[in-house]
Amino acid sequence: MKLRFEGHYAELMPGVQLLIKELGIDLQEDGLPVHIEPSEGELEVGLEQDKAYIRYGQKHQFFRGLGLLIQHSRKSSTFHVREKQQFDQIGPMFDLSRNAVLTLDGFKSMLNKMALMGMNTVMLYMEDTYEIEGEPYFGYMRGRYTHAELKEIDDYADQFGIEAFPSIQTLAHLEEFLKWEPIKHYRDTKGALLVGDERTDKLIEKMIDAASSPFRSRKLHIGMDEAEELGRGKYLDLNGYESRFNIMTSHLEKVLEVARSRGLKPMMWSDMFLKLASGNGDEYYDKDTSIPEEMASRIPKDVDMVYWDYVHLEAEDYERVIANHRPLGCNLVFAGAVWIFNTFGVNYGLSLNASDVALQVCKQQGIREVYATMWGDDGNEGNPFAALLGLQLYAEHAYSEQKPTQEQLAERVKFCTGIEAEAFMQLKDLDEIPGSEPNNSKQSNPSKFLLYQDVLLGMFDKQIEGLDLDSHYANLELQIHNKRDKDASLDYLFEVPEKLCAVLKLKSEIGITLKQAYDSKDNNKLRHIAMNELTAIAEAVRELRIAHRSQWLRMFKPFGWEVIDIRYGGVISRLDTASVRILDYVEGRIARIEELEQERLVYSTVNRFNHKGVGWCSYYYRMASPNVFFHVLNPF
Repeated sequence: MKLRFEGHYAELMPGVQLLIKELGIDLQEDGLPVHIEPSEGELEVGLEQDKAYIRYGQKHQFFRGLGLLIQHSRKSSTFHVREKQQFDQIGPMFDLSRNAVLTLDGFKSMLNKMALMGMNTVMLYMEDTYEIEGEPYFGYMRGRYTHAELKEIDDYADQFGIEAFPSIQTLAHLEEFLKWEPIKHYRDTKGALLVGDERTDKLIEKMIDAASSPFRSRKLHIGMDEAEELGRGKYLDLNGYESRFNIMTSHLEKVLEVARSRGLKPMMWSDMFLKLASGNGDEYYDKDTSIPEEMASRIPKDVDMVYWDYVHLEAEDYERVIANHRPLGCNLVFAGAVWIFNTFGVNYGLSLNASDVALQVCKQQGIREVYATMWGDDGNEGNPFAALLGLQLYAEHAYSEQKPTQEQLAERVKFCTGIEAEAFMQLKDLDEIPGSEPNNSKQSNPSKFLLYQDVLLGMFDKQIEGLDLDSHYANLELQIHNKRDKDASLDYLFEVPEKLCAVLKLKSEIGITLKQAYDSKDNNKLRHIAMNELTAIAEAVRELRIAHRSQWLRMFKPFGWEVIDIRYGGVISRLDTASVRILDYVEGRIARIEELEQERLVYSTVNRFNHKGVGWCSYYYRMASPNVFFHVLNPF
């Protein structure tokens, strides 16, 4: 499509040039004239009598408008679109701390999609994955960004009017830094800093300077969430007992002093204050939580509070927790989620429904800043590109007073990403299996635990008895394959899910079959499993590993892949051992297979027998074995 810009467009051209190939446009003198001009805030896009216009209030709105122009012109020669942005800031938070650190090219590719969606901010969650001068162990071997790399990301985002800013941790969630012996003087507990120590105070100054200096933005997320262990380690030994609230407010004031002196605008996760006010000290969503006036008076008001909520499906739940925050007296920001946590798939059933409700409540409650988090817990088998349908939902909410329709969402995500909404939605069925709660509302993750569980130990076999998962994954493999579009630049995202289904159609129920054959003394079946079925599974795992490695290295830095590599190696090695053990048994070299003698129990109280889903496990090492992977009292 050929276009000719007229009017006020000079500052927009660097961003336009970055999107030309993606949009399939040429800027030519004989192109469709597009008049570009600033407006009072609303975004207006139209085409009539072979003339087009884009009127925008802010820079980022122009790029959404350009996409809308091209999208609508493909199906109509006359149209007028008017949108009013509902949030001042809307964008994703990328977890760059759980092994998967986006490469610069990967980050830029994501920013291109965000620009077409009309997003205007992006939060970079970096626990220790940024460089601090004089702290060589900070982010050591973790793919940390250099100052130059972060500046390049910021420069690229700015061309679209997207504000990039860092989200760091200045209290807890620093296990990957604090594990190193040479910096043990910073450690209170395994994940929390030793607050009140002069060396820690100096470290935090360096953290804030290193994280903020590459960015134009003056915003800084200082973290401080889930610090339940605060003051209960070395701090307790040195200072005796002190309430967590007192420790936290004292430390927060020191952090804010540093931020203020640099002209930064801080925000923090709000959960610790609500937990401390709940009475039992750990309930964030307690409906009876009330912030005492004494507590509220000691909390600084110049720090924004970020309320995170990823799971609730009723408006009343969000309204109640928002009301619980109001006595804090701080500006309130909301963070929802697109569930790529602890899974190979995306829990779109929960994510889209929870986000629909949450975002409508935010509009009604006057919350002006909203983020979509995409956490990468336990090694990050998933990836943020698979979550683009969820990000599109956030974008469409941001430009509509009402909930976007399914048709609107599907049309927009196809234009902005090149992938059909139905193709993205199939990723939910990696975990939304027979037996799960509707829309996988209990966050089951069988795509991960069925891959990693040991065939001889079968720890999750009781959870999935009778569900015919072999057929489920065989059908899903075919569906994913048939929905793929080799001409789409993001089609490669579906190679790993397709290969995973090829594994799980063979592996998901093999432990059940193996136990049944053993219990019935069917040696012919056991021999067939050992010589044929386990061999076929191992080959399918090898193919999955190769596909996953290719995908990882295409979007992430190499650091962290070794963890996934080792996990695949463990699966293959245990399949080999299982074959040896079974053949030793059927050929009389051993009298029994002790692992198969064991009764199979449900993994946990989270199971389909009490309507809590088909199972959830947060950690690979608990999926792979019930035995000790590591046991640390004193790591040194």
